[in-house]
Amino acid sequence: MNSPFKQLLVSAALITPLLLPVSAQAALAYVSNEKDNSLSIIDLNSFAVVDTIEVGQRPRGITFNHDYSLLYICASDDDTVQVMDVATQRIVASLPSGEDPEQFALHPDGDRLYISNEDSALVTVVNPLTHLVTGQIDVGVEPEGMAVSPDGKLVVNTSETTSMLHWIDTSTNQLIHNTKVDQRPRYVQFSKDGNRLWASAEIGGTVSVIDVASKEELHKIRFNIRGIHRDKVQPVGVKLTSDGRYAFVALGPANHVAVVDANTWEVLDYLLVGRRVWHMALTPDEKFLLTTNGISGDVSVIDIERMKVTKSIKVGRYPWGLAIKPD
Repeated sequence: MNSPFKQLLVSAALITPLLLPVSAQAALAYVSNEKDNSLSIIDLNSFAVVDTIEVGQRPRGITFNHDYSLLYICASDDDTVQVMDVATQRIVASLPSGEDPEQFALHPDGDRLYISNEDSALVTVVNPLTHLVTGQIDVGVEPEGMAVSPDGKLVVNTSETTSMLHWIDTSTNQLIHNTKVDQRPRYVQFSKDGNRLWASAEIGGTVSVIDVASKEELHKIRFNIRGIHRDKVQPVGVKLTSDGRYAFVALGPANHVAVVDANTWEVLDYLLVGRRVWHMALTPDEKFLLTTNGISGDVSVIDIERMKVTKSIKVGRYPWGLAIKPD
């Protein structure tokens, strides 16, 4: 029946935006929006936002438990780590994280969450299964970055104001060594074999490659982007490919990601992304790299084979952290 009313319904259907369902078969990227108190969920088949979830105040670091059933969220201004049930998208618990949790790292055993407390110069150790604090370690001023070695024996924390990497023995929760790096270290990541540690220094404008056995610097990487003043080159996030080929470095207000040969430490290229790039995550097949761009409020998608930015995805205000759930 070709009534005017039916034609009106058809026309409305064509112009009404569709709410995309979260696909159970697709890998998903979860993005913490620092100023919206929310998470954006991106379907990695379509590279489109499929849902937005309200969470605690000023969410920053986010990470999954090992079976991806739970998502841990640093709700920094609530002084807690929220626990979200991934299936229901509901907050089911809050962990006693200490003051101003910003970044954290989960032990390979899944029973220890190491949390940096920026306002209190502490690393808090919480058992996410029992919700009990099992340790607190004094570190430098403004701790932020956190990484656990692949064998689970070491934790490394960065202190921004002290400009140090703090090495913690996970069997004793004791601080065993400090490594001086350039000014304001923000992020650390171990290589897959655990032999190297990469540490960014935001104000120093460098990335240090550290020998884990000696805890000494092997090499310092510097960045020089034509037409951009060096004061704007402020490395934050670092992401290493599992094949050991590339290191990607988010350069903050320089609005570029540096592509580095992870073996020779040579800077190969600079890729223009959104404004104030913070952190990054690789898709499960490592064909794409996603970046959070705080000021422009979007996520850039980098095709790694082509070394080209292929898409910009609008999310919430000041996207900060990224965590990816495989399909």
